[in-house]
Amino acid sequence: MKLVSKLRARFGRSSGQPEIPDGTIAYAIGDIHGRADLLEDLLSQIVSHSQGAPATRRVIVFLGDYVDRGWQSNAVLERLSNLRLDGFETVFLKGNHEEALLSFLDDPHFLDSWRQYGGLETLHAYGLKDLNFRADDDYLKEVHTSFVKTFPRNQMTFLEGLPSSYELGDYLFVHAGVRPGVPLDQQNERDLRWIRDEFLESRVDFGKRVVHGHCPEEEPQVRPNRIGVDTGAYITGVLTAVVLHSTSVSFLHT
Repeated sequence: MKLVSKLRARFGRSSGQPEIPDGTIAYAIGDIHGRADLLEDLLSQIVSHSQGAPATRRVIVFLGDYVDRGWQSNAVLERLSNLRLDGFETVFLKGNHEEALLSFLDDPHFLDSWRQYGGLETLHAYGLKDLNFRADDDYLKEVHTSFVKTFPRNQMTFLEGLPSSYELGDYLFVHAGVRPGVPLDQQNERDLRWIRDEFLESRVDFGKRVVHGHCPEEEPQVRPNRIGVDTGAYITGVLTAVVLHSTSVSFLHT
């Protein structure tokens, strides 16, 4: 079991330190992007870590972007859509890449956009290989028809049912972030999955500390108002989870 770092800042609630409910430990996993191998490694670490944790409730939150870029998107979705871990609650959020996959399933012409951020790797994972992209209708419809026939129904059901956010204690879990100045209960779902600079550069108190992925960094980002856990797994080989227990923040990684 490996730790990127331990940030044991136990200041207590009187100081305003964000807190997870008593008796609960939460793990939030960053962008997997088609790396089933790293997912298995990190899940094993989480199970081992939880065995020594003084908690009666264990929650794993997956922050979205399960597909694209890496070469094992099919394996990742199959694993997550069937995931059952004894003693754990699991929460799966929708990322912008899941939104893109669903958009292509609805519209063949969306492939021109999807291919620019990893969609061809996902098609390859489902057996559609040797794709020489062309923008003509016949080609797009041919690829679309093949993918629709190949894409498993259980994975479709899984993706269609994914929420965009999850709250636990003083934390809000989303894929990308929130729009500053907008109440949390009025956030636009597109922002929750796509926002970048306006959120990352903000120093305002959002009302809850936001845990997110979406924007890869060499190390997890810990700020008073947010925690970013996307460490670019598909290219770095480092898949990260933040561990939240009481007011403690720590990290596990592959």
